[in-house]
Amino acid sequence: MNKLIVENSPHIRSKHTTDKIMARVLIALSPALIMSVYLFGLRAFALSVICVLSCMVFEILYRRFIKKDKEIDLSPAVTGLLLAFCLPVTFPFYMAVIGCFIAIIIVKQFFGGLGQNFANPAVTARIVLFISFTSESTYYVNAFHHKEAVTDITTGATPLISGATPLALEAGEEIPDLIQLLLGRHSGMLGETCALALIIGFVYMVMTRVIRPVIPLAYVGTVALGAFLAGENVLLHVLGGGLILGAVFMATDYATTPVSIQGKFVFGVGCGLITLVIRFYSDMPEGVSFAILIMNILTFYIDRFTTPRAFGYKKPAPKEVKQNGKS
Repeated sequence: MNKLIVENSPHIRSKHTTDKIMARVLIALSPALIMSVYLFGLRAFALSVICVLSCMVFEILYRRFIKKDKEIDLSPAVTGLLLAFCLPVTFPFYMAVIGCFIAIIIVKQFFGGLGQNFANPAVTARIVLFISFTSESTYYVNAFHHKEAVTDITTGATPLISGATPLALEAGEEIPDLIQLLLGRHSGMLGETCALALIIGFVYMVMTRVIRPVIPLAYVGTVALGAFLAGENVLLHVLGGGLILGAVFMATDYATTPVSIQGKFVFGVGCGLITLVIRFYSDMPEGVSFAILIMNILTFYIDRFTTPRAFGYKKPAPKEVKQNGKS
């Protein structure tokens, strides 16, 4: 008697499994993790570990609760590490766990699990944490001050804030140069400061074909061009905030971005334009997370207008209306 096996798509198997892809993403994120520990100390590592473990635990517990397959992949670890990279080193651990719950349970599992979520879990959780715990989410610690006592920790504005705020410029606040921006020698979030480490991860993922470079290049290129046309400091807008992290590791999520090359290009340009509008016309110097979330919501419509038709497809003729037995 033949055994009937019912499974979700895809039915065609490939050597590029979910675990292998997520493992490569973790490898690509490792340079930024190493630099975050170097710049901000062991608490950066502890915060990253807590986020990764929390996401893994929430994934396991939920799958057991709904009596689903207990085996899980590495996608929760990627979500946890990305969320940690969006937080300052002083962010309370219990708040980070709340963010992990939002990312895994609410944004991912409530919508069907891996591949079914309409928005990037890490991006959405970051926005929720930013709105709920604004002061803790914007407490930026300067690099290399992790060895000081808690009461002596030096804080400061991120390079993007320093370069975009007229009051900061009038006060003569120092703006990091290219080397400082590339190496992350300034205040900011864990995984956003060292642009060079993120670029290395981007090159690795493109070479291993984990992602296509369309969205990151379109996203960063749009922001750079917009900043140039507006007479802003292009280096600060590209390297001084969360643009590289968002464009490379969050805007390229398979489930929440368009399928076609044309759609990916539209998605990247849309993210760039929204980011520029937020940075130029709102009280927030950043705008990457909100831009990605908005474009995630619009992905369905982008796919409708950009996904190519199958070869040989013909538009069906309108149905004939039968009246009184005659067609």
